[in-house]
Amino acid sequence: MASTFSTSQKFELMATGEKAGLWGSTTNTNLQLIEEAVGGFLSLDVASADQALTISNGSLSNGRNMIIKLTGTLAANRTVTVPDSIEKMYLIEDATDRSTSDYTLTFKTVSGTGVTMSVGSKMVVYSDGTNIVLLSVQKGYHSIDRNYIAVANDQLIVDTSSTSRQVTLPASPSVGDEVTFIDAKGSFGSNNLVIVRNGSNINGAASNLTSSTNGEAFTLVYLNATRGWSYKDKI
Repeated sequence: MASTFSTSQKFELMATGEKAGLWGSTTNTNLQLIEEAVGGFLSLDVASADQALTISNGSLSNGRNMIIKLTGTLAANRTVTVPDSIEKMYLIEDATDRSTSDYTLTFKTVSGTGVTMSVGSKMVVYSDGTNIVLLSVQKGYHSIDRNYIAVANDQLIVDTSSTSRQVTLPASPSVGDEVTFIDAKGSFGSNNLVIVRNGSNINGAASNLTSSTNGEAFTLVYLNATRGWSYKDKI
């Protein structure tokens, strides 16, 4: 019986009587693959194109790494995919430059769903064989002095010192999605921040929210279709 490969991480499973004289080298390769799976680090430039990670039978592969740092100045929305039908945990970091754009960064399986990363975030996720599922997130901070379309978990330091700004909330939010807003220059009173509801209620009302108090800082969390986005905290 010929050797086979494990379904998820593609380790070589040697059959009895196979690979005479090669068990040592094959075992060493498997140990390297285990090391890659539990502690491997990959820095991946996503500036110019989407990236499809792979996990190959019995050989080192970029998609097997545990820790993935995404880099580059985005020129468009970018998607990073991992193969379908694998079960694996990932630690992913957004180290891209999106300081002058609203481009999004998504990490998902080829055929399933995944997570859209807020700027500067670090996420612990896992693949269940179908989709990428978020376990936890360490949020980053994003300084903006322009109109902006937010994604879940954004923490926005908004500069309205020269003119009023609009931030559009995420479309089709999920329960527990959060967006934080912080007055960068103490100027929300003179140049307001307008939060565009994007189809969802804000504090139970079908209208945009205007922040007009200097030095204001607050977080909106999505609750349900009736309440929509609601204050979680407010200073």
